[in-house]
Amino acid sequence: MHMKTLLRIFVLLAMAVAATVALRAQTPNQLSILRPPAGSKVALVEFSDLECPDCARAAPLLEEAAKTYKIPLVIYDFPLPQHPWSFEAAILAHYLRTKSTPKNPLETEFRLYLYENQPAITAQNLRTYVDKFAEAHHVVIPFIVDPQGKFAAEVRANKDKGIAVNVQHTPTIYVVTNQTAGTPFVEVVDRTNLFSMIDDALAQTKKGTSSGF
Repeated sequence: MHMKTLLRIFVLLAMAVAATVALRAQTPNQLSILRPPAGSKVALVEFSDLECPDCARAAPLLEEAAKTYKIPLVIYDFPLPQHPWSFEAAILAHYLRTKSTPKNPLETEFRLYLYENQPAITAQNLRTYVDKFAEAHHVVIPFIVDPQGKFAAEVRANKDKGIAVNVQHTPTIYVVTNQTAGTPFVEVVDRTNLFSMIDDALAQTKKGTSSGF
């Protein structure tokens, strides 16, 4: 067999092995959780805690990126045990998700509102801030928002997903694609690189490649 042909076969085999190793390095949980919503090629995925100061710092940037690129921002709540009001706040956010519409994104507004007021909120005065938000946004938030425990279960399921992908801190942010090989997701370690990472992800999905970004 011609030497050039042998070399080409060797390169193709090496590429196939590398792709297989990369895919095996990603657990089934990661591949199923760190995906864009149906119909989207690229998305941002964040595991966050509403009482986390760094989550508050990241929130405006993530909203800006989602709006600029017109890509989904998928938020999974990951309330930390050392934060006394974060779990209850997450339940309230899930309640407001059921009241949200594209023209009236109450959940998003509520999350940003909590982040803006985060330094002043305590477990004791959280409800006061909730009532102020409700009044300003002309929405009724009942005193008991989760009598059946539905939203609490959703928050726990969110945290279980974070545990499944080995979240160690909040915020943990990923740029994810709808690709199934190579590197379909990557963690945003340095947020100053967020926009360039999204550019790379979009470029690769347009090319139909899956070599990572």
